[in-house]
Amino acid sequence: MNALQEIANMMNETEKKAFIQYLSKKNKRKDTGNIAFFSSLKTDDIKYKKYTLKSKQSTDAYHALRKRLYDSLINFMASRSFENDTSQENAVLRLIVVSRLFFEHKLTKTAFKCLAKAEEIALSIEHFSLLNQIYHTQIQFAHFNLSEPIEKIIEKFKANKKQLEYEEQLNLGYAVLRRELAAIYHEGRITDFQSLIKNTIETHGISLKQGLTFKSLYQILFIANEYASLKNDFSLIQPFVIKSYRFISKKTDLADKHLYYHIYILYFIANFYFRNGHFTKSLSYLDLMFTELQKQSGKYYQRFCLRYFLLLAFNENYLGQSEKAIEIAQKALSLIKKADPNDSNDLRLMLVVFYIQQNGGRNAAKEMAKFNHTDSWYEKKMGIDWSIKKCLVEILLHAQLENTELALSRIKSFKRRYKKYLLTVNEERVVQYILFTEQYVLKPEIIQTQKFHEAIEDFIVSAQNGPKDILIMSFLSWLLAKVRRKTIYETTLNLLPTYFPKAYSI
Repeated sequence: MNALQEIANMMNETEKKAFIQYLSKKNKRKDTGNIAFFSSLKTDDIKYKKYTLKSKQSTDAYHALRKRLYDSLINFMASRSFENDTSQENAVLRLIVVSRLFFEHKLTKTAFKCLAKAEEIALSIEHFSLLNQIYHTQIQFAHFNLSEPIEKIIEKFKANKKQLEYEEQLNLGYAVLRRELAAIYHEGRITDFQSLIKNTIETHGISLKQGLTFKSLYQILFIANEYASLKNDFSLIQPFVIKSYRFISKKTDLADKHLYYHIYILYFIANFYFRNGHFTKSLSYLDLMFTELQKQSGKYYQRFCLRYFLLLAFNENYLGQSEKAIEIAQKALSLIKKADPNDSNDLRLMLVVFYIQQNGGRNAAKEMAKFNHTDSWYEKKMGIDWSIKKCLVEILLHAQLENTELALSRIKSFKRRYKKYLLTVNEERVVQYILFTEQYVLKPEIIQTQKFHEAIEDFIVSAQNGPKDILIMSFLSWLLAKVRRKTIYETTLNLLPTYFPKAYSI
């Protein structure tokens, strides 16, 4: 899909009608063809291209028309976004722009009033880059305002500059780390991420003792969350979570002004508690998150709702409410059509796991069949770790359904594709896990032998001594259920107290 079609698909019907009206007013000739071209994007751009080439006998004419339409669409979207944006950030920008216009026309008193109002709003939302523009403009035209000492403005400018510089350094570090994370997830690059974090912090002079904002806290939590995910150990980031809770507790007055980051922070905290087995505590933060999702006319509901339902279903499932968890997942997948594919893939894979835990192989197979892309595709789109989890779930499903040949084929493919990577990142337990699974698939009666039984029990104990993560525990439960001849779900719930002793000692 090309950029023009992607933008058109992003627009709702009201916006499309408005754009056609915009083109109609802009067109000076009736044979321009841009409206017909835009309308063709709803069906098939190639058909219009063939028609255009046939009628005008010119490839250049087609591409020129396409380029003009693209430029018009960008200009329309930019102006419409600016017009419809009622955020405080946009209000400050408007006041800065109009104040400079007033200065040009010698309306200095009105201009300074606009800047004062802009400063008040920018301070309330802790927007240091906008404050920098405001103070810069105030200093530039300070000779018109003799009532306020220039030293006072310069003092505010310098104090804000320090905050801005810290924010910029954090942005640089955040960008470096996110880029490296993308390479780790999507290219399977082997990196000592802990050392990289340390070096990035030192290189960019980032100090976690500096005053936090909702944005900076989000950036820190994002990196911490991804680091914990890579290590499969969410206990590592507990200090960040505690600091986050203290921060948002003290700044409730600013929470609505930074709603996007506030929702993300609540999600990170809820995810931390879930991955560490504190399900009730996780649900309490999800309740807070849901409340925030309703604010500002549900502005961010579509953006975050699948993540909310994902964690909600996970928590309910491990609290023993499996039917409720499955219902939540099913409804979320059926109601949300224009969702982020990453979020819907996460939710669908979780639903497959729930079905497997309930011995619902047929339902699990139906959902798994909807993952109709190659391993390579999922590695690029979802990351190598996600693709590994998906392959493991698929192998367990085939084993559950006694599809021996398919299970063995996927095991062979898994070892060929991921064994070297797993050994390089010190995940020998996954390699050992797949070997045990292969032995069971080849010879199911092996579970009756004392030797295999002891080997699995020893492996489970050894795996529990490593990094703790509930998703890993779920895989272990499947294997343990086979040797103990118990249901997978019962085994999973029974394993929780020994796997998360701290969570269950409260």
